[in-house]
Amino acid sequence: MKTRTLIFIFLLGIGSACSTYNDQQLKDFDTKIESFAKKKKLDLEKSETGLYYQIIEKGEGKPILLNDFVSFKYVGKLLNGKTFDKKNNAIEFQVSQLIAAWQEIMTLLKPGGKAKLICPPQLGYGDSELDDIPKNSILYFEIEVVGVK
Repeated sequence: MKTRTLIFIFLLGIGSACSTYNDQQLKDFDTKIESFAKKKKLDLEKSETGLYYQIIEKGEGKPILLNDFVSFKYVGKLLNGKTFDKKNNAIEFQVSQLIAAWQEIMTLLKPGGKAKLICPPQLGYGDSELDDIPKNSILYFEIEVVGVK
């Protein structure tokens, strides 16, 4: 899909979650995520930060650290099913430069790991409006870690 998506994954990793949300907004995000997960029959865990995820394969080797450079493939969708980005060929970024949700899930994986995650806005792009992603969007990702340096 669009190369600019790669750029905002990188750039907004630094500025993501700059928005603050009140308790009711966070609760509303959780309700939407839980409804989506139930409808799609996803068995997700919820982290303390609000990230919903399912580890499909943990991977092998040493755990991924924030300073590592990770190669990965992914698909990103809105909860309405619209795909906003997909990378079938691995791309590489330093984990610390990714959005907060991806930083968190990467540290739970090892090389070869695969996961599904649902990212509330406070762990994604917040109130930034991007070409294919409306502001305050809840995002669904499937990722596969190809390699780690």
